[in-house]
Amino acid sequence: MVQATGGGLGTWKYPQAQPPPPPSPEDRRGERLLELHASFRELFTFFCTNATIHGAIRLVCSSGNRLKTASWGLLLVGALGALYWQFGLLFEQYWSYPVITTVSVHSERKLFPSVTLCDMNPHRPSPVHRHLQALDEFAQETLYALYTFNFSESQEVPGAADLDPEPAFQLDRRIHLQRLSRPGGQNKVGFRLCNSTGGDCFYRVYSSGVTAAREWYRFHYINILALLPPTHEDSHRSHGSHFVYSCRYDGRHCEAPHFQTFHHPTYGSCYTFNGAWAAQHPGITHGISLVLRTEQQDHLPLLSTENGIKVMIHSRDHTPFLEHRGFSIRPGTETTIGIREDEVHRLGSPYGHCSDGGEGVDVPLLYNASYTMQACLVSCFQQLMVETCSCGYYLYPLPVGTEYCSYTRHPAWGHCFYRLYRDLETHRLPCASRCPRPCRESSYKLSAGTSRWPSSKSADWTLAVLGKRGRWIPSRSPRSSVAKMNILYQELNYRTVDETPVYSVPRLLSAMGSLWSLWFGSSVLSVLELLELLLDAVALALLLGCRRLRSAGGAQPGAARRASHLGPEATQLPSDCRPDVERPGARLASSPATLPGAPAGASAKESRL
Repeated sequence: MVQATGGGLGTWKYPQAQPPPPPSPEDRRGERLLELHASFRELFTFFCTNATIHGAIRLVCSSGNRLKTASWGLLLVGALGALYWQFGLLFEQYWSYPVITTVSVHSERKLFPSVTLCDMNPHRPSPVHRHLQALDEFAQETLYALYTFNFSESQEVPGAADLDPEPAFQLDRRIHLQRLSRPGGQNKVGFRLCNSTGGDCFYRVYSSGVTAAREWYRFHYINILALLPPTHEDSHRSHGSHFVYSCRYDGRHCEAPHFQTFHHPTYGSCYTFNGAWAAQHPGITHGISLVLRTEQQDHLPLLSTENGIKVMIHSRDHTPFLEHRGFSIRPGTETTIGIREDEVHRLGSPYGHCSDGGEGVDVPLLYNASYTMQACLVSCFQQLMVETCSCGYYLYPLPVGTEYCSYTRHPAWGHCFYRLYRDLETHRLPCASRCPRPCRESSYKLSAGTSRWPSSKSADWTLAVLGKRGRWIPSRSPRSSVAKMNILYQELNYRTVDETPVYSVPRLLSAMGSLWSLWFGSSVLSVLELLELLLDAVALALLLGCRRLRSAGGAQPGAARRASHLGPEATQLPSDCRPDVERPGARLASSPATLPGAPAGASAKESRL
């Protein structure tokens, strides 16, 4: 400030700030593209002063107070340790790949699922008719020995003298039903199976005599069916022409191309309805309605003990496994089945173990259909069956180049099969791990309601109308020979169950940022500042190391060069006799020589100094 005086009071004038002079060309030439600090202390001081991490500047501001500096240093180290401890917990949870399930509801047109129907009336293939008749006689003898029960004459199987020659077969009467319980204990019935040598035997035991008789009869029945050629066409088509009295779907009549037929050894003639249409509205008029024949013809009374219809609702192009997911329809009733569909979307690796259309599954499917877990399990078991027992189970598809099991060709296959099947039930086979669930799967929730059909007032004319159409109606218990079934969508809303990861990459970064902000109150740029500090420290360490190596390597050649200039005489003299290597100040102490041009009195004074 400058004080200006005049005629009145003094006034103060502030000098105007002058702009800094522009850098000279020499300064510009002295700038470097990359400049480093001279020491680690300077580098650390610069970082703490300019960093955006909270608390770092306290290390510089409190440098005069060692207690505060140590306290803030411990706080920063503790916060850093807590941060990385929580980072460890976060990454541990992330690498466990947890998922959450979200359920959403959608409403749109849906394709009607496939419906498989079986008449539960297995019949006798003509090539093995006599063998089955011999089995029935053996069963009659066994039941009479155990329960003193004899079949009525109406259930006897007629002879088959006019049939073609049958394949050679000898019924193994050593495998028979027997009581296995002790006196006074629980009644158990079963049959014994042994290996090829007879040294290893076990009993297939059942607490129910009905179940034991069915399983024993089916074991012999499968051995007889295994004699049939693989290309044998059964007569279920002619029998099944009387199975469906009427069929309507979406207000239209069903046609023959809508049905796919096959024969099941236990459930008889089966039909799969594949009407390709999308239901636009819920209700019976937009579903499928069928009138079916449920007559029990007593072809194989020990094999089929139920009377009715076996039904399974499944996705299109999926194999129906009636023994696992099928349900029964009672004769003489009208059953209305409502469908609600759920779609499940699962996550694959690393979040879960599922397969998208069979990809990554090392089990070749034996079914010509889409991948399902049950189809994979059956294919895996059949392959193990062929590898272990040298033959395949008759109820499952046969791999190429193998044959079905029969004790005519494989006497000990029953022992091998039941041992292997027991391992499958106890999850000791690798099939469960080799067959993952599908990543996308549709499941159907069913609800059913039944009523008596036809009613007592309308039974006569309803059955008469069905009979006039050329269908055979038995005179005995006519209501028990028919059933009506309606299958419909209860609502077009369907649920989607989606698996989503708990920690995706954006969520992981968000959680890490939250923890970093909690402990240090900074952002991603602060992490970059730490990275810059680390790189500068490494570069400074390398630079200082290189300087030390250069200085250590350059000192030794310089000393050798100075020693060579002294000559041999100088090197042989003692150090205090060499005039060229006197220490500074030694001349002032040894002689009173004066400086050139100095007065004589000054020499003594300088020497004293």
